[in-house]
Amino acid sequence: MNDSSKQILFEQMPIPGAVARLTIPTIVGSLVMILYNLADTYFVGYLNDPVQNAAVTLAAPLLLAFNAVNNLFGVGCSSMMSRSLGLRDYDTVRRSAAFGIYCSIISGVIFSVGYSLMSGSILEILGADETTVEATRQYLLWTVSFGAAPAILNVVMGYMVRSEGAAVHGTVGTMSGCLLNIVLDPIFIMPWGLGMGAAGAGCATFISNCVACLYFFAYVFIKRGNTYVCMRPDMVRCGRAVAVGVFAVGVPAMVQNLLNVTGMTILNNFTADYGSEAVAAMGIASKIQMIFMYVGMGISNGIMPLVGYNYASGNIKRMKEALLFTGKLIFIGLGLATVLCFTNSSALVGLFIDNAKVIELGSAFLKGLCLSLPFMAVDFLGVGLYQACGMGKKSLIFAIMRKIVLEIPALFILNALFPMYGLAFAQPFAELILAVAAVVVMAKMFRDLDKKGKVQP
Repeated sequence: MNDSSKQILFEQMPIPGAVARLTIPTIVGSLVMILYNLADTYFVGYLNDPVQNAAVTLAAPLLLAFNAVNNLFGVGCSSMMSRSLGLRDYDTVRRSAAFGIYCSIISGVIFSVGYSLMSGSILEILGADETTVEATRQYLLWTVSFGAAPAILNVVMGYMVRSEGAAVHGTVGTMSGCLLNIVLDPIFIMPWGLGMGAAGAGCATFISNCVACLYFFAYVFIKRGNTYVCMRPDMVRCGRAVAVGVFAVGVPAMVQNLLNVTGMTILNNFTADYGSEAVAAMGIASKIQMIFMYVGMGISNGIMPLVGYNYASGNIKRMKEALLFTGKLIFIGLGLATVLCFTNSSALVGLFIDNAKVIELGSAFLKGLCLSLPFMAVDFLGVGLYQACGMGKKSLIFAIMRKIVLEIPALFILNALFPMYGLAFAQPFAELILAVAAVVVMAKMFRDLDKKGKVQP
């Protein structure tokens, strides 16, 4: 995509067309990412071994911690790149990309070394016991000890490619790894293949992330005269302005994901008190909810380059139109998803495991979790708006409200009032209150934008 076509997309194309151009690839990518996230659960579930399934569930918080680094450099750099594009500051766009790429690689190496040195303590914190610890350890050997750097880098580069309007290439890069993982999972996991169980799922994930990185490296090389994604080492010396711009958005986004990890770890520890079947059931229910959540996130993330570009260039009317159009789309879609999950909970859980007790528990958990979906639609846009506009502190307030103020206390209270079953309703409680707050805050921001033309971060 050349500079002229990028400007037409961001500045002139009708909102429905621009939103479709940016979000359809991210929706497709999200659907593939969903299959990627479900693949481990699905094929491990075919073993009908709750211990193996519980291992994948218990490892999830640590893998989610990757998103803290993904958001630090992916969200932070892509926001900086989109806003710099809106200001026609192309040198800053390239320096922001180089800064994010090399920092992602270094962070991945630190992640791998840190986990490898402290694996025993970390496994205990994750909730692994004598029954599940070895399977969890083997899964994390491949996904973290070996695989942290490629897992982080391919996501960060996908953010960067999408930030310049090349949503299709960003999606294809991510999809290349996801699709390969889906193909490799049964070969590595199932008894008729290599028979590695949960460890095989981790190995397939590692290989797939490496392939995704190779796609983005090839993209940067082939498009080197027509892309702002830069891997030149000499561009890493970006100066204070770039670092501050990236971290102003990236650090709050990172904290948000660390809080998500904390919340998931607490949830898994509570669930672990009720046995491996409960852990497996909660993991499956969470993954099913994630299917629809990822679609909503894909749409929301897809329009953020459009929002950030027009905010920086001063076209506030176009920015607001894009947000409102997308908000209606996500809310209706996730509302329908809630109805589907609530009315077909047992059948959906039964797709992933043939165990009557796990299906019974998973059905109950899914009915609670799915109630949060429509409210997430509003929350995604609220957080995404502030990230796209460089207002990291305000997005951090939302993250603190979601986990520390609302969801984590709700886990303690609801588990005490309704043991085990109450755990699934902590998230809907938090998302409902947060959605109300998001509507109030965004309405105020729109009023300020109308009065002043732009709100300063």
